[in-house]
Amino acid sequence: MEQFYGFDLGDAESAVARTRKDAAGEEPKILPVCDAPSFITAYARLSDGRLLIGESACYSADAVTRRVRFKSRFLNDPACVKDIRTFAAGVLAELIGSGNLVKENDNVVYIGCPAGWQKTDRERYRAIFEQTGYPPVRIVSESRAALISACLSRHLQIGYDILSKSVLVVDVGSSTTDFAFIESGREVELHTAGEVMLGGGITDEMLLRESVLASPDSAAIQKILDESEPWRSYCEFAARRLKEKYFSDEEYWASRSCSRNIEILPSADTKGSAAAGRKDSAAGGRKESAAGSRKDSAAAGHMLTIRMDRAMAKKLMEAPAPGLDGRSFQEAFCESLRLVREKIGKPELLFLTGGVSKLPAIRTWCQEAFPETTVITTAQPEFSVARGLAHSGRIDEDMKEFRREVDDLIETSAVERIVSARMEQLYNSIVDTLTDPILETAAMHVFDRWRSGEISRLSEIDEELRKEIEHYLRSEEAQKLLGTVVSSWLRPVAYELEEYTMPICVRHNVPYRALNLTSYLSLSDIDIRIDTKDIFGIEQITWLINTIITILVSLLCGGSGIALIAGGLKGILAGAILSLGVLLIGQEHMENTMMDLNIPKPLRRLITKNAFGGRLHRISTEVKANFYSNLENEKNEELTARLASEISAQIEECLKKMAQVVEIPLG
Repeated sequence: MEQFYGFDLGDAESAVARTRKDAAGEEPKILPVCDAPSFITAYARLSDGRLLIGESACYSADAVTRRVRFKSRFLNDPACVKDIRTFAAGVLAELIGSGNLVKENDNVVYIGCPAGWQKTDRERYRAIFEQTGYPPVRIVSESRAALISACLSRHLQIGYDILSKSVLVVDVGSSTTDFAFIESGREVELHTAGEVMLGGGITDEMLLRESVLASPDSAAIQKILDESEPWRSYCEFAARRLKEKYFSDEEYWASRSCSRNIEILPSADTKGSAAAGRKDSAAGGRKESAAGSRKDSAAAGHMLTIRMDRAMAKKLMEAPAPGLDGRSFQEAFCESLRLVREKIGKPELLFLTGGVSKLPAIRTWCQEAFPETTVITTAQPEFSVARGLAHSGRIDEDMKEFRREVDDLIETSAVERIVSARMEQLYNSIVDTLTDPILETAAMHVFDRWRSGEISRLSEIDEELRKEIEHYLRSEEAQKLLGTVVSSWLRPVAYELEEYTMPICVRHNVPYRALNLTSYLSLSDIDIRIDTKDIFGIEQITWLINTIITILVSLLCGGSGIALIAGGLKGILAGAILSLGVLLIGQEHMENTMMDLNIPKPLRRLITKNAFGGRLHRISTEVKANFYSNLENEKNEELTARLASEISAQIEECLKKMAQVVEIPLG
């Protein structure tokens, strides 16, 4: 693909952006549709069959059909599919007619959807555009697109580091507010007690309602609006534009009149197709007629004045709002933020996007709800999603090559070769770390049991040692020690792997740390880890258990058991008695007798725990030395190869996960 389009089809307003495959580092261009960078999501079918979209669809006096705000009904109103298809067809015709999209070119269109839409919903949505004649279409969540826009925005200069942070994306549109939480490459839609329809359109309705109530012709105007959807949609649109104008510079309008007059025609025009008017906004009481091309309307009109001032702005935010169960817009929005905070805690970043996010109060409420969090937004939040969608197309193309090269690396024997070459070092590190704890816990516990008479004979010690060692190795303490060993061992493995991963990152403009295992292969990481319980279970290190038991039994019970009990002054006496037995009945017979003899408890108690502990300390070095010298003969080569393969597979899985983190915007 050579050109990538991002189509942010909003419930109230829409935008289209475009970028190219070779445009890395460039901001996607916002394409004008109907001469507007951000255009109204509305269409009108005229009596002669022509299709109008955007703002002109709201004004036309010759409309037979007019539709607005249909995207928000997609999940529960099958009839709105026709409206989306018609509007999408109008946008495509505008893009082709202006030369901004050439069908013969190699294009792909990325279209946004709310984060909460399921896979089946996204596929149904994609099919609408495909059936309308669009180039290949892909659906990406709007929150991910907004985050991508932030990552690559020259205004914010955040860069890919944002991908390593926990980010709350708050997308405030005209009809809905989407909350999405992204952490470690995973996105979670955050439901907020059903506030799915919490959007700026609520305040548009309130402004229109308050304006109608303040009019001398209130009853007549309300009757017209109730009976005529064209008039209602036109007046709501006028209210929205005036509200946006006021909030764009509240200080300026504090000392000036911010108002708009609309003459609303009754009679046939209420049921007729359209509410027509001049496109230019009026301020300071300037009259605007809705009589369209009929300058000499026979019917007397009703004048509706829509006015914004400080008192009205306060009322829009703080008065009970329609559809919010008696709560104000501020109360509902802040309650949603509170619920989100309960679910996710304290994100590192809060990214505000959507046209309504430009309201200063929105940012203030977000900062109050998350005082520890950095709140960011772009200079033009209404275009964040469209630009992010276009970026996603270019990144997707580049990531295909990135993924292919990572997969190629995994397919080679490079990882397994590096791991296999360091297996002996891993074994040695395990023995160095675990020998003393095994002696201090397992061996000492066996000694205590033998000394107390729970273990009758020395010949039973090897089996009891096996049980104790296995029990210890299953303990959380042993697994933590083993994890520390593996974590340290992985670092040189990771450094060696960078020789292969760094060039891949450089070729695809991905920060090299994205595949830097030293950043991720830590056992303290939540997601990307090598689990020692999976790799080093008891069955995997039987050779280690056997080796340690053999050496321990040999050192502790060698010499007819004299080695175990000959320690300290009392031990010397006991050892002398046993030595006399050797002289009387012979070495071999004495050894067999001693190993099977149930030594009296008083004799056993002659050996103190301190004396035995001292002996364990002295033999620790010998245990390790014996292990090293017998390593090549004792360990199972087939098992070693399997362990190397399993560890390599874990590392390769980590590489895949890290590649997915880089691909976070692609959903």
